[in-house]
Amino acid sequence: MNDVLLLVAFPYVAVVMAVLAGLYRYYTDRFSYSSFSSQFLENRALFWGSVPWHYGVIIILLAHLLVFLFPGVWANIISAPVRLYTLEVTGLVLSLVAMFGLLVLFLRRLVSAKAFITTSTMDWVLLIALLGQIALGFWVALFYRWGSGWYLHTAVPWLVSLAKLSPDTQSVANLPLLVRLHFLGGFLLIALFPFTRLIHIFTFPITYLWRSYQVVIWNRRTRPGQAKSSL
Repeated sequence: MNDVLLLVAFPYVAVVMAVLAGLYRYYTDRFSYSSFSSQFLENRALFWGSVPWHYGVIIILLAHLLVFLFPGVWANIISAPVRLYTLEVTGLVLSLVAMFGLLVLFLRRLVSAKAFITTSTMDWVLLIALLGQIALGFWVALFYRWGSGWYLHTAVPWLVSLAKLSPDTQSVANLPLLVRLHFLGGFLLIALFPFTRLIHIFTFPITYLWRSYQVVIWNRRTRPGQAKSSL
């Protein structure tokens, strides 16, 4: 019963909640689709937190997505021991990089009075959830070795079964508790997605790829006798 609730019902509820709440927020408060950046408050600390966090977590997420979308390609990649070892070490390093960046961002909001004031309750919930998820991921990678391989044969079949609306928990039901908690942590973040600043992912200006060329004119004040510069 617990497996059905946690490994079947919870993932579906998380995804449905994310979609419906995200659409509701978009149509009722579209301008809140933002990261609410506080960069102007403290640029240096934000740089040392944001850069390692984003680079670390984005590469890790892309690797997870690659395994899910192209399991055959991934199986071929890890078939060579050298590549498997390289991926394991790289995953550990990226986890540490992401955790370092996130800790800097967390401490920044605690220490900086200006950043603290602009931090909402959901920001704290999100930061704690992200820290927990990254810490669990690092723990799993460190103490349950060769995750690059067993993830392919456990989590991927489970996720595929969920995507096909034919859930099958057999491949993940007997995994260690911390591993299953890490899986569920991913769906918890999906559930939190529309209620936090994570929603700003959808503000990426992808329409720039197909919009018409625009001419941008730049003018500046000039001294008498100097011509205005334009671009």
